[in-house]
Amino acid sequence: MKHRKRHKDRKNGCRTVSIKWKVFVSFLIFAVLLLVMLWLLQTVYLYRFYKQVKKGELKSAISRLIAYSGEEEYEQIVEAVARKYNLSVLVFDGKGQTLYCAESMPARFRYAAEFRYWYERAKENGGEYRKEMRIEDSLPRLEGLDRFSFKKDMAKPRRTEEVMAWVKVVSMVGGERVYILEAVLTPVDATVHTLRIQLLFVSIIMVVLSFGIAWILARGISLPVIRVNQSAKELAKANYQAVFDAGGYKEIEELSETLNYAASELGKTERFQKELLANVSHDLRTPLTLIIACGEMMRDLPGENTEENLQVIIDEANHLSLLVSDMLDLSKLYAGVLTLSKREFCLTDSIYQTVDRLTRLLKAKGYQIIFLYQEQVKVFADDEKLCQVLYNLIGNAVNYSGEEKCVTVRQCCVDGRVRIEISDTGEGIPQEELSHIWERYYKVDRYHKRVITGTGLGLSIVKNILQLHGARFGAESQMGQGSMFWFELDAKE
Repeated sequence: MKHRKRHKDRKNGCRTVSIKWKVFVSFLIFAVLLLVMLWLLQTVYLYRFYKQVKKGELKSAISRLIAYSGEEEYEQIVEAVARKYNLSVLVFDGKGQTLYCAESMPARFRYAAEFRYWYERAKENGGEYRKEMRIEDSLPRLEGLDRFSFKKDMAKPRRTEEVMAWVKVVSMVGGERVYILEAVLTPVDATVHTLRIQLLFVSIIMVVLSFGIAWILARGISLPVIRVNQSAKELAKANYQAVFDAGGYKEIEELSETLNYAASELGKTERFQKELLANVSHDLRTPLTLIIACGEMMRDLPGENTEENLQVIIDEANHLSLLVSDMLDLSKLYAGVLTLSKREFCLTDSIYQTVDRLTRLLKAKGYQIIFLYQEQVKVFADDEKLCQVLYNLIGNAVNYSGEEKCVTVRQCCVDGRVRIEISDTGEGIPQEELSHIWERYYKVDRYHKRVITGTGLGLSIVKNILQLHGARFGAESQMGQGSMFWFELDAKE
């Protein structure tokens, strides 16, 4: 019951949303998420990100200082590293004597006065020590050191600043070297404040632009779909002249082409069905008229109860039975319920027997059927269905054999396959019609005439049976030189 209710809601439009609004809302959500991510990265997490960057710069700087420690122009290298990373770089020996110095801010006196403190912290931590601090709080209370008197002698800081200090103790040939690097973190606060003001204006502009772009995109995407939907509604009303010309996007154009093709095929199918109905009605009416006429003659007129009239009734009844049988076979083939009973049999003998039966049937009317072959060939197939194929193809050739009334059946083997060709001496089929002769309900001649043998439904049956066998088949024709139908099957050795 719940499933039915949901289906009913969707059918009534209660749970469906226009593609235009879906695209519009999706784009707005994307824009909002982008703004939120931008705000988070540029304001909330900027300070953390900045500190991680500074840690990486300090690590790279110390690595370079250690790597080039033996160079003659080491002082220039220290200054270059300090400028590149905007750091204060101090290099001491193990006794606290300053060896090299490059400062972006006056930090030498602090670290020189507290050298022993930093040195011991680094030794306790495996030769490396990092600390974040404010400048005024950077002097710890050490034994034997008068902090107040030291502060009076220190250079007064320009402002309260937060810094990150990194101390590294390295053992070398001439003794130990102590690298103390300092990076300033405080300016990030002012940067964040500036970024927040800037992002506020950027966010307002992006929201306005997002609304405009989302509306344009949603409208541009939905309009072709709406046009296709309107044409599809016309097609659903059996208006096969509906034209799908949405354009806009490659996928929509491909869909329009597919629907145009579908509309064309549906129109042809409807036309062929009407023609089939007219033709079958004609085929049914003619034998029924003859049966009724002969029956009334035999009933009402003395001496008309003859073998000729009885034979007419029998022949027309057989024709009706054959027509009904072909229509039933065709419906089974289209429904996909017809199955094959394959076995190994001699195809050559089957062709010979079919030709012999049709020759006896049509000999009195002057028709000649010739069978040409070089060897006996066996195949693995449904013998009854292939007999039906042969009967329909040969019967079709008889119907269109022209004045010469000659049909030729050839059997030949090519690359392990047996090829059967049925040729007639009729007028032929126009080249533009060849691709359509296998279609359902299709007839080359628009003016239906009663066939000499068969029911006129043979080629549709032939096509479906050969497709079930996985056979190759086709037709060739030239105007004034007749037509040739062929099919190929795998031959058994």
